[in-house]
Amino acid sequence: MRRFAAIVVGAVTLLAGSPAHAQSAKPYDHKDPYKSGCGTSARVVKSAKITSRVNGEVGTIKLMWSGRCKTNWIEVKTGTSMTGTINVYTRDGRHDAFRFKRGNGGRHWGNMLWANNMCAWGSVSVQWNGGRGGQNGSGTTPKACK
Repeated sequence: MRRFAAIVVGAVTLLAGSPAHAQSAKPYDHKDPYKSGCGTSARVVKSAKITSRVNGEVGTIKLMWSGRCKTNWIEVKTGTSMTGTINVYTRDGRHDAFRFKRGNGGRHWGNMLWANNMCAWGSVSVQWNGGRGGQNGSGTTPKACK
């Protein structure tokens, strides 16, 4: 009887720690869309303005979709002196945050999340000159469901 109980406890322990019980990552989650090749066939599915309370419109945010890879990610175009954080979210609760530094002509993108047959959306927050005096902004895309 002891041996049977030990086997049952061991099996339960294995099941509890198995990936089936955890939310598993998808093949392209948290990867660069252009290094992976997913960005070559991508299209914009939603976009919005990046706005600053003090300075008005300071850029654009785009929710991208790759039909080949079944992924979404966020791209932004803003001033070259800005830094910030790009976020992408999926309806099933996954999230990726990507910090970018100034430069790159003001064009930045975050990592991908697999989002086949579900909604995704994104946000960005930016700042320049340390964010003092209202030198910051943000934007959020509407949800897109693929």
